[in-house]
Amino acid sequence: MRRRVVILGAGFGGLELSTMLSEALGEGVDVTLIDKSDTFVFGFSKLDVMFGRTSAESVRLHYRDIAKPGVRVLRETVTAIDPEARRVTTDAGVHEADVLVVALGADYDMDATPGLAEGGNEFYSVAGAERLAGILPSFSAGHAVIGVCDAPFKCPPAPSECALLLHDELTARGVREACRITFVIPLPTPVPPSPETSAALTRSFAERDITLVTGRRVSAIDPTRSVAVLDDGSELEFDLFLGVPKHRAPDVVIASGMAEDDYIPVESATLQTRFPGVYAVGDVTTAGVPKAGVFAEGAARVVAQSLIAEWQGGAAPGPYDGRGSCYIEFGHGRVGRVDIDFLSGPERTGIFNAPSAELVAEKELFGSSRRARWFGS
Repeated sequence: MRRRVVILGAGFGGLELSTMLSEALGEGVDVTLIDKSDTFVFGFSKLDVMFGRTSAESVRLHYRDIAKPGVRVLRETVTAIDPEARRVTTDAGVHEADVLVVALGADYDMDATPGLAEGGNEFYSVAGAERLAGILPSFSAGHAVIGVCDAPFKCPPAPSECALLLHDELTARGVREACRITFVIPLPTPVPPSPETSAALTRSFAERDITLVTGRRVSAIDPTRSVAVLDDGSELEFDLFLGVPKHRAPDVVIASGMAEDDYIPVESATLQTRFPGVYAVGDVTTAGVPKAGVFAEGAARVVAQSLIAEWQGGAAPGPYDGRGSCYIEFGHGRVGRVDIDFLSGPERTGIFNAPSAELVAEKELFGSSRRARWFGS
């Protein structure tokens, strides 16, 4: 009997899981990969779009190009999840699963920060990045505030990258001296697991006259006064606000009863939920790792290896180790890397690799290798 695996979400986790199952089992497994979108976009490409390095269309990878044995990709919107029955309802029908994997990522809760939708510009979605690509060229004087509205949030280095790339953009246009940049983050440092990475970013901010405000989140935006209100009641006037919205699991996940405190709890070693035959990977979970694609990919590998071992009789994989590498744009065309280890040792660690030309090429390979593996292009 062919096992039926239903994967909700075709991001890093869903794409890697479906690829591994297809490679190992081929037509011996029935994998249904469901996503509401028709395209995939690497998270780091949003900054490229935002700062005019490329267009949104050029970074979209179409799910229709996926052709893998045993895998079908459906563009449908999930409307209900029954984790006990492993049954998923979409706007196109019902899907029954022997194994259900939730990889729907985290949504942006704009309403959690009053005034953000009306008075701010979020840059974490493709649509937000596209919108800002048309706004940034007209910003030539005043105060730009980059503000994170809550933690945890996807790709923790991304707001730091935004600040540094904004400095480059304004400098290239010869208007940097007419502008101020302030970066507000609720974390104690830009990258808490890696003091060395945080120190390097902090030095870069100081060298570029970027004001860093740590341990504070943006709790509200007053669009009538163009003011960002921080959680301690202090205010920052702005002429341009670039925001990272509060994150949480999608509404359909919360309605399913799977979530606790906005996310799905899982056993970090196996990614199993409290429901038999139901796994969750990536940003939708509380797996104890940062919310970034590379960690969703690593978690998906563990789930795939577990299922393959169970069905083929091999040895079970070791526990998910929570390791991953994040590339960081330092401006001036330089790229650094931080190697994170959250689960394999007694303490969380982050090793810093200083910006270099080699890491620019390595980041390119990171994207192109996954594009080829998942999309065959």
